[in-house]
Amino acid sequence: MSAAPLTSVAAHRQSCLDLVRPLPPLDLALRDALGCVLAEDVVSPRPLPAFDNSAMDGYAVRVRDVEAASEENPVGLPVVGDIAAGRADTLRLVGGTTARIMTGAPVPQGTEAVVPVEWTDRGVSHVTIRRAPAPGQHIRLAGEDAPAGTLVLEAGTRLEPRHIGVLAALGRARVRVRPRPRVVVVSTGTEVVEPGVTLARGQLHDANGYLLTAAVEDVGALGYRVGVVADDGRELAAVLDDQLVRADVVITSGGVSEGAYDTVKEVLSAPGAHAVRFDRVAVQPGMPQGLGTLGEQGVPVFTLPGNPVSSFVSFEVFVRPALRRMLGDEGPDPQRPRVRAVAGTGWTSPPAKEQYVRAAWTRGADGRFVVEPVSGHGSHLVTALARATCLAVVPVGVAEVAPGDEVECVLLGPLPQEAALDVPVGHP
Repeated sequence: MSAAPLTSVAAHRQSCLDLVRPLPPLDLALRDALGCVLAEDVVSPRPLPAFDNSAMDGYAVRVRDVEAASEENPVGLPVVGDIAAGRADTLRLVGGTTARIMTGAPVPQGTEAVVPVEWTDRGVSHVTIRRAPAPGQHIRLAGEDAPAGTLVLEAGTRLEPRHIGVLAALGRARVRVRPRPRVVVVSTGTEVVEPGVTLARGQLHDANGYLLTAAVEDVGALGYRVGVVADDGRELAAVLDDQLVRADVVITSGGVSEGAYDTVKEVLSAPGAHAVRFDRVAVQPGMPQGLGTLGEQGVPVFTLPGNPVSSFVSFEVFVRPALRRMLGDEGPDPQRPRVRAVAGTGWTSPPAKEQYVRAAWTRGADGRFVVEPVSGHGSHLVTALARATCLAVVPVGVAEVAPGDEVECVLLGPLPQEAALDVPVGHP
């Protein structure tokens, strides 16, 4: 009996995207909204700033009273009061006088400029001014930053610290956002033990659990790593059922191939409440893949291969776009940016599969970007991940990449600013 045909990378990625939806919006306290995606347009309810205020510590003046001031011919004025930041009463500046004012304090009516304290002798009851300000100088006008009714942040914005600051400045204590998906990560394998435990013969440490949880959080979701589950069907089923109460998504690693102890495939293929299918995808590394839903809640699940590199590539190519969709990314294919580079060395590729090669890019002598593999193809060669800055993509039908060939690369991090200026970036 011949094996089923391979599923294309594009088709499996689309199945992953079709499995999920953005989470329903909710109102969150501002302190909890970092990393979430706005589900509303944010409009300034009032001018920002709300009142004319001083941009400097100095003296509020009428321009005509000090327009002749210079180092050679300073101008003296009586100081009729102090205005601290936060003062609420309305003051009026009388011609021929000045008021000492602090940064952020409301300027008195009639004020036409603020003289910085550095231009004066810092007088308290009488001040000598040695330089004339221009009209309006060092005054922040009401609405200068944003008039009332200004669209400040658009729905779909992923909230970073700078956005949180703007929302606070607008007086928002809560904001409507797409919540961050709660993603439970389960590593499987009797041979897998916790980092920190001394390895016995035949054992290995749980790289996948930590790798995938970190990758989940890097996307912007909330990652919850579950301890390693042995190759025992009852134990795995119990763990999965227990985790569904807190999971918006479940990711497993290991146990999805054709072996006798591939417990994930065994448990999730059994008749019951779960609806999971297992595919052979035309990708290297990471051919065995599974996806579907768990329990009556219909929680999406992605089952990834157990080899660390296969697990990482599978996450990047299939799961990361799905999590971005859940976070509210409405783009047609929410993947990492890709760039074109030139192969610095050659390598082979299985022509029936789309290959993702751990690689690093550098700037060539001609200014073009050059990409080279950082290790062999083995999906157990995990240390190369630390040196990889991109994944070089070789399409189906190509058996060999020769030096000088143009290659599409998935960026694993941002380009340096100077590099980003002249490298075409896009999505497939």
